[in-house]
Amino acid sequence: MKLRPVLLALALSTAAAIAQPPAGPPPPPLDLQGALMNLADQPATHTSFSFDRSMIQIAQNLLESNGLDANRAPAALTGISVDNYRYPRPAFYTPEAMDAIIASYNAAGWKHLVNANQNSANTAQPHSTVTDLWLHFAGPDITGVTVLNRSARDMSIIQIACELRPLDLIHLSGHFGIPKVDPGAVMVPAPPGR
Repeated sequence: MKLRPVLLALALSTAAAIAQPPAGPPPPPLDLQGALMNLADQPATHTSFSFDRSMIQIAQNLLESNGLDANRAPAALTGISVDNYRYPRPAFYTPEAMDAIIASYNAAGWKHLVNANQNSANTAQPHSTVTDLWLHFAGPDITGVTVLNRSARDMSIIQIACELRPLDLIHLSGHFGIPKVDPGAVMVPAPPGR
């Protein structure tokens, strides 16, 4: 039975994940979980999960066995965590709380990339999804990626610890919770202080 070795490997990697949390880039100097819980005007149900390097390698092997090109395998990822928040009614996202999150990431050396279509009304009470993207660099390599998606009743934050070249993001898009990137898109950094 082929499933038993996979389950055993998954159990061992889960035990390793509990013993050693994923390493990553420097976190922002703000209690991010607390800031996210206070970002909206109402309490949310919160679910989360994390993958460490050993769990990602198991997933990599499964994807390669199902035909994913080995050149696109996530060998450079060391940890992924996903937090989802669900609101019982449409949320109002407090602009001051979002400004504090952005300032915290900037102070920690992260680069903030934003959706060019954001405006103050849609950011506070989104009618369409609002996405914030932060990258942390060590020289030319990306060592951390954070994606924050907010909509009227849902918010998700995806944090990735990695050692990637910028081009690698395009190859990893659409896998492991990383949003699909349009290869023809041009990302422009936010103005300083935003």
